[in-house]
Amino acid sequence: MSILAKYLVGSILRSTFLVLMILLSITALYEFISQLGNLEEEFGVLQALLFALLRLPQLSFEMLPIATLIGSLLGLGMLATNSELIVMQTAGVSTAQISKLVSTSGLFIVLFSILMGEFVGPSLDHYARNMRDEARYGSQGADFGSAVWVKDNQSILHLERVNTDYDFGSLYLFRFNDDNSLKSIAVAENSGIDRNEKWVLNNFRETRFEKNRVITSSSQTINESFELNSDLLGVTLVKPISLSIRELLGYVRYLKKNDLFSSRYEIELWSRLSSVLTIILMPILALAFVFGSLREVGAGARLTIGLVIGLVYFLLSELIFNYGQVYNINPMLTAWIPPLLLGVYTLFKLNNVRQS
Repeated sequence: MSILAKYLVGSILRSTFLVLMILLSITALYEFISQLGNLEEEFGVLQALLFALLRLPQLSFEMLPIATLIGSLLGLGMLATNSELIVMQTAGVSTAQISKLVSTSGLFIVLFSILMGEFVGPSLDHYARNMRDEARYGSQGADFGSAVWVKDNQSILHLERVNTDYDFGSLYLFRFNDDNSLKSIAVAENSGIDRNEKWVLNNFRETRFEKNRVITSSSQTINESFELNSDLLGVTLVKPISLSIRELLGYVRYLKKNDLFSSRYEIELWSRLSSVLTIILMPILALAFVFGSLREVGAGARLTIGLVIGLVYFLLSELIFNYGQVYNINPMLTAWIPPLLLGVYTLFKLNNVRQS
C-alpha cells in the first residue's frame, strides 16, 4: 500500500474501532442491566456481567455497519477540517481515486466482520445463553430444556425438552405415507442422541395403521436413524441472528428438503452476505458527505448525521425484511434491496461532489 493509502485507511480504521468500542461499552452496560431482572438460583451479578461480555463479539458484528459510517465520518472529517483532503486533490489525486483508497478500509473491516460473525460471535453467544439458562434453572436438573417440533422427511417429532446434553425427555413420533396419510404414532418415555448420532428411544410404544387393522408394538430400547443430527437440532433452537453462515446454509437446506418455510433464515443468510457491500459502501458515503455538506461542520454534527443515517438505514432494512416475509418476496431480493439502495444513494452523493 502507498503512504497515502495507509494514511487514509489508518485514519478510518482508528476512528471506526474507537466508535465500535464506545458503542459496545454502552450496549454491554444495557445488556448487564437488562439481565439484573433475571437473577435467580446460581445466576448472580457476576454471571450477568459474564453474559454481557460474552455477547460482545456477536454485538460487534451487528454494529459494524453503523460504526463504520460514524468512524469514517469522524476520521475523514478530521482530515477535511485540517484541509488534508483538499491538499490531496490539489496534488492531483481525484475524488474517484480517494474513493477507491477509502473503500480499502471497508475491506479490512469486512475481514474483521467475518471473523466475529462467522467464527467467534455465534459460538460465544450460544454459550452465553446456555450458561444463563442452566444457571437460572439449575435446580430443575435434567428436566430443563425447550420443547420443539421438528420434521425429518416423512416423520414429525415432538421433543418434550432439548437441553445441552441432548436429553429430550418424552418423544412423540408421527410417521406419514407418501400420500400424507398417517402411517403410525409412537411415543418414547425418554429419548436422546448418543455419541454416534444414533437416536436412543426408551420404553418405546408404537401404533401402526394398516389397511384393515391396527398393530401395536413395544420395546424397552430401540435405536433410530434420523437425518436430523444433534448439530442441526441445536440450530432449530437458536435465533437466526446468532447463527453463522455455515449453520444458516445447513438449516436452509434442511428446511427446503422437508418443504418447510425457510424465508426467515434465507433473508438472514443473504443479508449477512449483502452486509459486505454495506460495510464497503459506508466509508465512500462518509467521504461524499465530508466533501459536500459536512466539510465545515464539527465532529458533533458528523456524529449526529452518522447516527441518523444509520438509524434510517436500519429501520428501512427491517421494514423491507418484514415485508419480504409477510408477502413471501424472494429472500435474495429482499436482503439485497437495502444495500443496493444505499449504493445508489452513495453514487448520487459522490456524483454531486464531482460536479460541485
